[in-house]
Amino acid sequence: MKFAALGIEHRHIFGMAKNMVDAGASFAGWWNDGDPEPLEGFRKRFPDVPRAADRRALLADREIDLFLIADRPDRRAALAVEAMEAGKDVMTDKPGCTTLEQLGQIKSCQAATGRIWSVNFSERFEVPSVTRAEALVAAGEIGRVVQTVGLGPHRLNKATRPDWFFDREAYGGILCDIASHQIDQFLHFTGSTDAEVTMASIGNFANAETPGLQDFGEIALRSSQGHGYIRVDWYTPDALPNWGDGRLTILGTEGYIELRKYVDVAGAPGTDHLFLVNGTRCEKVDCADAGLPYFGRLMADIRDRTETAMRQEHCFRVMELALEAQRMAEGIPRP
Repeated sequence: MKFAALGIEHRHIFGMAKNMVDAGASFAGWWNDGDPEPLEGFRKRFPDVPRAADRRALLADREIDLFLIADRPDRRAALAVEAMEAGKDVMTDKPGCTTLEQLGQIKSCQAATGRIWSVNFSERFEVPSVTRAEALVAAGEIGRVVQTVGLGPHRLNKATRPDWFFDREAYGGILCDIASHQIDQFLHFTGSTDAEVTMASIGNFANAETPGLQDFGEIALRSSQGHGYIRVDWYTPDALPNWGDGRLTILGTEGYIELRKYVDVAGAPGTDHLFLVNGTRCEKVDCADAGLPYFGRLMADIRDRTETAMRQEHCFRVMELALEAQRMAEGIPRP
């Protein structure tokens, strides 16, 4: 199976492409309009992958099955529609789109073409401890899940960010962007197919010189299956050894699971720290062999026209809820 990339404006393309290669796919080529900041790192990781001068040459290549899209967020929807209309499946970086209008265009195109439009929610799909948590929940270790608390702090790295990073219309807002990860996890772990945004707020409390940046956001969700709380921000302090202390707490009727995904500030080395507490167990659970099944499952879905990596309606609803929360936080009436 061959894939190509349209847009490498965000470093998430590194993980998207590497994990597809690790799953057995072949990286056939890439295109980007201009030379973005991640270009040097991209070339170091994929030195033998050719750059196409015109994306239409890649779209016309019948051997390419899948397109990865990590262009500027507000450009991703149009590229996804173009790829699906060319008969290709799509994995896009989050957010997959920045407006409800864009999402409507994607839905219409996906329905007409039957192609796959998948958003790589990397805070679930690229984190082995989340894979292990899924197995523990499925095995009934904490009973029925009734709440998730998702925290998504990020390091700002202001000096290295492109201009579009500070343009609200370009990146879509902090809830549309970062919080889509935690919305995905809420729906997934509570087994919800739908939810209501009951509270959403945003702020810029530390970066007045860049008024287009939203550096704080929060959401409360409610479904027939449970409740959720989400907090995201751009406040990761310099002393933390990585980009953010991302955490997820999954509360069940018979126990809970806490994931310290990227770092343990208590001092344990490495990543993927998972703690399980229930009626008989209070322990740290090893996640070393948990794996990242999303990428192999997506390859199987492309081949078999199935939905094992992620249901299409789930993907749509995550982005819809993120966009609804963003509008609520900004005081924009529902369309």
